[in-house]
This record gives sequence, structure tokens and C-alpha cells, in this order.
Amino acid sequence: MDVQRIGIHESVATVFPPDVLAEHLADHLAETGPAVAVVGDDDLRDCDAVVTFEHREAFLEHVAWVHSIQAGVDRFSLAAFESAGVVLTNSAGIHDESVGETVAGYMLSFARRLHRHRDAQRERTWRPPAWDEAFTLAGETVCVVGLGTLGRGVVERANALGMTVTGVRRSGDPVEGVERVATPDRLPEAVADARFVVLAVPLTDETRGLVGPDELAAMRPDAYLVNVARGGVVDQDALVAALRDGALAGAALDVFEVEPLPAESPLWDLEEVVVSPHCAAFTRDYYRDVGALVRENLDRVRADDPLHNRVA
Repeated sequence: MDVQRIGIHESVATVFPPDVLAEHLADHLAETGPAVAVVGDDDLRDCDAVVTFEHREAFLEHVAWVHSIQAGVDRFSLAAFESAGVVLTNSAGIHDESVGETVAGYMLSFARRLHRHRDAQRERTWRPPAWDEAFTLAGETVCVVGLGTLGRGVVERANALGMTVTGVRRSGDPVEGVERVATPDRLPEAVADARFVVLAVPLTDETRGLVGPDELAAMRPDAYLVNVARGGVVDQDALVAALRDGALAGAALDVFEVEPLPAESPLWDLEEVVVSPHCAAFTRDYYRDVGALVRENLDRVRADDPLHNRVA
């Protein structure tokens, strides 16, 4: 693969300004190359590689290497990339801290009732919680479904908060900091004793609809669901029904079946639901982390070594 020009696709503006990453890479590659420029859909013919948030069919026609700024690759058809002979890499491994801290924030908000205090502040209402409403995370159990980079970032922070951590992993192999690891076929059993259930799995054919009516029914009525995976991992209608019926205490949702979340969605109005706009991984250093991955793989291209985080 000969990479003479890298395009920073304008779709990365969903997360950070494209020119910020372009300038960052250009500064680091000034002596060795390749050239770097912000590109739109009409500029791809001039690129050997592209860094992107969204997929374009034109990538398969014009470039040799596509790098996704996200860890998940459900936006891309791996079979199509392999058929076209185009390399696809992702940004797995850079979101453990940001996502882990976001999940810790969600759990702390529910436990310490911070989201309710914010609501009361807007109403200029002095409303302390009931005497038995607030709790501490120490001693509570969190079940982390998906123990890859994101899940392990959650595990590390949950351990630091004094929580008991269980998990679900396809292999069932043990993970440091996790007391018990179950396989996905035992998901209802795994979530049954947890105060928090955190979803951190990629969206695949196997995980689509992973959490549905049966899994939600298996959870404790005082449990909270946290989804930082993909919206399609959860049956959203079943979740809304469980929340309305009081079968769950609440949910923190960063991802949804349809994004942006439609204005008519009932999730906006449920008091014990925290909605965030698919930003759990956001940090001011996001572009630097992506840039480091791209630079590492450019070195690998020059050395004819296997690319890091190659998924197709």
C-alpha cells in the first residue's frame, strides 16, 4: 500500500472539527508525509486513505485504506471491504477512560440523585431526596456486558468505587477485577442480582436485540440499565414498557435505535432516564488519540507490518 495523501472526511465533524485533526496530522507528518487534507465526498479520487466517521460507498472505489474514528464498525460492511480489497481499521482501545468515566458518572448520578437535583434547580425547588432514596455505590453490584476495551474501562472504575463487578463475555474467560464471568446464553441469570447493568458490546448479528423483554424482566426492580454500546443492542419498546411499569428503577442511555432520538420518544419525559447524545467517548483529546493510531499504522505501512486494529 502506498499512502501519499490522507483525507480527513468532513463527517468527523460529528465529533471534532476535521481541520483540527488534519492540522494535527500534518504537523506530525511534515517531514515524512503523506499530505493531509480535509475532504468531502467529491474529493476522494485524490486520496489513498481516509479517516472518517461515516461510510461512503465511494471509499470502496477510490481509496486503499479507511480508518474509522469509532471503535464500532457496524456502519461498515466488512464483507464489502474484503471483496473490494480495501483495508478497514478502527479506533478500538482509545475510549476506555472516557467511556469508563461516563458510566461512573451515570451510576453516581443515580445513586446520589444528582439528576433529580438538577431538575429541581431548574424549577427553583428545594427538594431533598427521601430518607431511603439515595445510596452509595460501594458494595453495590454492576454487571458489565461486554468485557473488551470499553467494558474493562468500566470495570476499573467500578472497582475503584468499591463495587462488586460481574460480567458477561462471549468466551466466558475470567477477567481481572471481575468476580464472575458468564457467557451470553446465561445473560438473564447474570443480570439478576445487579443494581446496574452496563452494556458495552459491539453491534453484531449476535448482539442485536440482546436485551429484550426476558432480560429486562430478569433484572431487579431497583436496577438501572446503562447503554454505551449501540441502540440496536436493546429492544427499545420493551425498555420503555419496563420503565413505565416500574419494572426497572431507571436507565442511562447514550445510544438509541434512531439517532438523534426523535422528539416524540417517551424516553425524553421519563424522570429516571438520563439521555445523552451518543457522546460517552467524547473528550477534547479525541482527535489526538485518533491521530496517534493513524500515525502508528502509517509506520506499519512503511515497514510492511500488519496494521493495528485491522477489522477488514
